Amino acid sequence: MTITGIIAEFNPFHNGHKYLLKQAEGLKIVAMSGNFMQRGEPAIVDKWTRAQMALENGADLVVELPFLVSVQAADFFGQGAVDILARLGIDSLAFGTEEVLDYQKIADLYTEQGAEMENFVDDLPDSLSYPQKTQVMWKEFAGLDFSGNTPNHVLALAYVKAVAGRNIKLHPIQRQGAGYHSVDKDVDFASATALRQHQSDQDFLERFMPSVSLFEQASKVSWDDYFPLLRYQILSNPDLTTIYQVNQEMAVRIKEAIKTAQSVEELVELVTTKRYTKARVRRLLTYILVQAREGDLPEAIHVLGFTEKGRQHLKSLKGQVNLVSRIGKEPWDTMTQKADQIYQLGNPSIAEQNFGRRTAQARNSLSHLWRNELLSAQGYQRRAGLFPHGGQSRRRRGTAPNY
Repeated sequence: MTITGIIAEFNPFHNGHKYLLKQAEGLKIVAMSGNFMQRGEPAIVDKWTRAQMALENGADLVVELPFLVSVQAADFFGQGAVDILARLGIDSLAFGTEEVLDYQKIADLYTEQGAEMENFVDDLPDSLSYPQKTQVMWKEFAGLDFSGNTPNHVLALAYVKAVAGRNIKLHPIQRQGAGYHSVDKDVDFASATALRQHQSDQDFLERFMPSVSLFEQASKVSWDDYFPLLRYQILSNPDLTTIYQVNQEMAVRIKEAIKTAQSVEELVELVTTKRYTKARVRRLLTYILVQAREGDLPEAIHVLGFTEKGRQHLKSLKGQVNLVSRIGKEPWDTMTQKADQIYQLGNPSIAEQNFGRRTAQARNSLSHLWRNELLSAQGYQRRAGLFPHGGQSRRRRGTAPNY
């Protein structure tokens, strides 16, 4: 059976993501960002809600990307995610892209000439941003010409580099509907950006978001909720260069900009330069917000949820891969768990994100444990004479017991 990996944020989960999962083959394993996103922003709803939505719409297993994988430039994001999925046994990687090319051929090219290509990047002038350098590299070696306005394609090329030399086939899927940054409402598939922008429009959400009730019930946040804390972190830290990836130039610019900025977006505008993109600045601000420090990535893989098929796959990996399904006294990843605590400060109604949380399971495909408990309860009640005529338990069908 094919085991397909998918790297995602689901911020939030929408019909385009459901389409991607439907197009993927076999067992579907999602490596999903936690509570902070690749481009440096908090998730609109927490990781547990997004994992649940994925499980109800085609995913079989959802695992979490550690903070220092999730909040990274495309190449490091892709490499870290593919490393995790490879350990879980995938043989195919499916991804949405604005450009459906022969990515497998490009991966073969990188396998053969990767060292030369990276040396080429290193020799380019520092006046170019890293994304600009990689664009020049791909044009030089593969004849690819693209801009930063196709972020899914940029990530796809990061996945190309990550799978080079591995026995993993690439499965590109044409992105449907609106572009990544589009806020257009008159489309067949709305973007995650549009859904965040129009989150109060009930009809719009119901049209473009499956499992919409999960989204509506969840506590929501945006960067604005964290600006006072970010401001405090910047003003109270005498040396921002102690923060992960913050160099002296950026430390000075951020310290100066915070004197006048009245919002995160204004701060980003003031700090951004030709060399330092908005996405990079947002990542730096995220690192400052959570006081990130460089550290080792966790050995274990954190499981957020699974279906019955996913559970069987996890069972087959027992003894081969270090898996964590419930975080207790022993931490899984200190940096990620610290970031989750900061995330909770954005809205007092956000539930505990780690300690004691159980893995999510799809409500519309109840686990055998729930069904067995329900049948056992009904059998006991009949034997006890509570339902002498073979009646049903009073618990509504399709609802899970309170564990």
